[in-house]
Amino acid sequence: MKRTSRSQWCLQAIVLACVLSACGYTTEEGVRGFIDAERAALRPVSKALPPPKPFEAAIYEAGDRPDPFSKQAFVQALVGPANASKPSIATPELARVRTPLEAFTLASMALVGVIARDGQAVALVQADGKLHQIALGDYLGQHLGKVTKIENTRITLREMVQDDWGEWSVRNTILTLQEMSK
Repeated sequence: MKRTSRSQWCLQAIVLACVLSACGYTTEEGVRGFIDAERAALRPVSKALPPPKPFEAAIYEAGDRPDPFSKQAFVQALVGPANASKPSIATPELARVRTPLEAFTLASMALVGVIARDGQAVALVQADGKLHQIALGDYLGQHLGKVTKIENTRITLREMVQDDWGEWSVRNTILTLQEMSK
């Protein structure tokens, strides 16, 4: 028994010596040299980029054509001519002549009072430093705002707004009386 254990011990010592000799002593220079050699051997594979296409400027002559940078042209390009040309609730509003008060935002206007003229309520609205008389059915603001109701302290407007897809929707907006400071 001693013989087998001694032969096993010798065999284990030889295997251990072989394993330890494979792990030889390596210096930092050796490791850096190996890394540098491997980096030098690697070459990235890249294809040459094609040359850029020459720019050709398009000449735009307006004539009777619509503005290509308008919101309607953008919507028509997105949804197609069939959907963009369908009648909408704003078609009659867009066909009429605009009033001067439609150039101002509602935020820049102030309701300063309401008076009665011939039995009808008339609102006094200040815009651009001037006082304007507003009756039922008049338009003001940049969203096709039509006056639907005039009360002592406020005006109710029906506005039509267009979303990014060209669809129109109606919303009610109220312009309230502004208190004057002394």
